[in-house]
Amino acid sequence: MDNLKLFTTSELNLVLRKRPKETKLGEHIVLLPNFNDIYEQLLKLDVTYVVFGIKEDIGVFSNYGNAGTSNAWDATKNIFLNTQSNAHTYAKKIAILGSLEFPKYQELLNQLDQNNKKDITKTRKKVAKIDEAVSYLVSQIVSAGKIPIIIGGGHNNAYGNIKGTSLALKKSINAINFDAHHDFRAEEGRHSGNGFSYAYAEGFLKYYFIFGLHENYTSDTIFKTLERLKTVQYNTFESMMVRGEKCFDAEMEKANKHISSRHFGLEIDCDAIQNVPSSAMTPSGFSVNKARAFVNYFGKQEHVSYLHICEAAPTRETETQVGKLISYLITDFIRAHESI
Repeated sequence: MDNLKLFTTSELNLVLRKRPKETKLGEHIVLLPNFNDIYEQLLKLDVTYVVFGIKEDIGVFSNYGNAGTSNAWDATKNIFLNTQSNAHTYAKKIAILGSLEFPKYQELLNQLDQNNKKDITKTRKKVAKIDEAVSYLVSQIVSAGKIPIIIGGGHNNAYGNIKGTSLALKKSINAINFDAHHDFRAEEGRHSGNGFSYAYAEGFLKYYFIFGLHENYTSDTIFKTLERLKTVQYNTFESMMVRGEKCFDAEMEKANKHISSRHFGLEIDCDAIQNVPSSAMTPSGFSVNKARAFVNYFGKQEHVSYLHICEAAPTRETETQVGKLISYLITDFIRAHESI
């Protein structure tokens, strides 16, 4: 794969911060030796989870969002690999694959103007190319019987995750999206706001649940569309956390009934978590602990097929905190799934 940069032992050694009488997760995780037939290599490995990053801002740019999502993978791997290796972190069940990188596309962004429709059209065509790389890699991992954990990039990559999983399983899948936004916008060229609508229109996505939609940022047209589609359900952040009309735990059960009868993807958008640096950072959102509880709940479900954590946009000042947050979510998911 031209866009895949494998994570190497030398890179691991640069990142690891060893201490006497402690063992870090990075000392036990599995790395792939080369690019040759990733599917065959994964098939032979005694691991359950394959972690990789996506380093791109193209999808967010194409949806008029703020760049920075390309930085999430580097922020995460530096913290995640230095997590303690113990009975609760299951290091030997994890393979670190590396990252999908698109340097030419990233360089192109510096020359483009978000207010220019022709420039937006250009980047949306690039997003479609990124889709191909993501869906192919995810399909290889799922076909090998492993669970992908995908970190970084915009929510445009939900499309590749869903398509890749669907192709590997040879059937449509479901998805639950912990998100302030529906990402079910019109099929107007690919971007971070329409990954689910494209996957739905093309038959890769069957049942879809949006958890925590923000009422202030959802158009009347979209609400009417969501109400019309029987296979799509949602709740709003305000109904649970502001007005108290609905209970967070009960809503998780309701969402689970909608999506867990078949294989499903677990999508976590950092825009939904209060004060997390992201492409659409919010002062009002779920707490980190609510997000962790959500990942724990759905990580325990038998048919969960992948975890995707996206839209975080760390800066040099915030990269440690963002890396810690995403590392918590990854380890919460693995712990939950190992408890099944």
